[in-house]
Amino acid sequence: MNYLGFLKVFGIGILGGTLPLATFVVLNRPTDKLSDSVIDGNRYYNAQPVGYNLAGTSVDFTEASANTINSVVHVTTKVVQTTFQRDPFQEFFYGPGAGGREFKQFGSGAGSGVIISSEGYIVTNNHVVKDASEIEVILNDNSKYTAKIVGADPSTDIAVLKIEGTGFQPIPLGNSDDLKIGEWVLAVGNPFNLTSTVTAGIVSAKARNINLLGDRTNKDAVPIESFIQTDAAVNPGNSGGALVNTRGELVGINTAIASQTGSYSGYSFAVPVNLVQKVMRDLIDYGIVQRGYLGVQIADITQEIKEKNNLVNLKGVFLAKVIEDGSADKAGLKDGDVILKIGNKEVNSVASLQEEIGKRRPGDKVSLTIRKKDGEEVVKELVLRNKDGETTLMTKEEIKKNFALGATFTELTAKEKKELNISYGVKVSSIGTGKLKSIGLKEGTIITKVNNEPVETVEQLTSKLNGINRGILLEVMSESGKRDFVGFGL
Repeated sequence: MNYLGFLKVFGIGILGGTLPLATFVVLNRPTDKLSDSVIDGNRYYNAQPVGYNLAGTSVDFTEASANTINSVVHVTTKVVQTTFQRDPFQEFFYGPGAGGREFKQFGSGAGSGVIISSEGYIVTNNHVVKDASEIEVILNDNSKYTAKIVGADPSTDIAVLKIEGTGFQPIPLGNSDDLKIGEWVLAVGNPFNLTSTVTAGIVSAKARNINLLGDRTNKDAVPIESFIQTDAAVNPGNSGGALVNTRGELVGINTAIASQTGSYSGYSFAVPVNLVQKVMRDLIDYGIVQRGYLGVQIADITQEIKEKNNLVNLKGVFLAKVIEDGSADKAGLKDGDVILKIGNKEVNSVASLQEEIGKRRPGDKVSLTIRKKDGEEVVKELVLRNKDGETTLMTKEEIKKNFALGATFTELTAKEKKELNISYGVKVSSIGTGKLKSIGLKEGTIITKVNNEPVETVEQLTSKLNGINRGILLEVMSESGKRDFVGFGL
């Protein structure tokens, strides 16, 4: 929101931090799903050779710019925080919620987004829309649409929106793995609310971790940072916009800048499109991201780690701890091993390993080249598992039973019910971008009633929330036992 509304302001001197040691990492199989049919930018696109000016000495960006600006949109958001003041006198005679008054606080924000489907699917940053009660999308021709959140992923700061209609101009998707240091790229977005602004720069680095997402994710989310670093000018409002190559193909989603002032001062960062593709396909197909975990704690290999563990060089990623019964443990990996490759791709940082694993799903088979403590290099095959240890993907039906409006839930234990002196209710176990977060619900909040009807099970609650398309009044209770009411429209 307003680009840096939910971002840290970074100083150049603090960009070299490493990822936390304790990192679980994540993994994609091609699927014959909804996303296969609706993500269609490449079907209408024939890659053109890079153009040069008449002198033949510099790259011509005009065609790439012209092909891109109609696929990049302006995203504006309204934030409405609602509180409900109860009227005990009216409730005594007419029941819970009667006579109460709603009080609203309003805010707003802005960012960018990229059309990925002619049917109106748009990818943006999670931080652009995470607290939004209302979202409006403005196209390059100034037409306006109301957008809904399809799904969001705090771990990668990616969200997918949907506007109603057809015939929108989707952007073709490139291959971020093919990007080279020094290659020209364009940043397209809406800085300072100036629509369809194009800036140019080069790829300065790949697989950058700047410790951006850790403070913004919930306790269940594992930050995945492997940014493309560029020197294309990116400013407030560019968040969620397109990073494209000189052929006009999307290679990243602009997410952050390195700045002490809040405006561009040298470097900007984008989520690579190969990682974005996996996330947005999952969000379109399932509403959540289906992740596989290696089940390890890992670290970049520093000189200190090299000397302490008698490693032969600084290559690879160090396995500080292998989690019992995780994917790595079942494949025979040990504490102190070094991961050198995933498939045929070398990984020399936690960020690059995260990116590779982040492109895959539970059940995917992964080939790892490992250097053992004795220096021997071996290849290990493993199957990725989700956080519950399963290798199969969750179905849409299973997800709907546990997930609604951006939150997951758990049933209260007998002990919790006794302590709160209630006989029913369901607790919010995690909460992300969506309606429930926008009205102020938090992890640990207990929902006791929906439209004055008691809820006793998770499935009962999610079926009510997923099945209602009108106004909702929730009776909620804090973990300390304080009751309240919150209302919202769908």
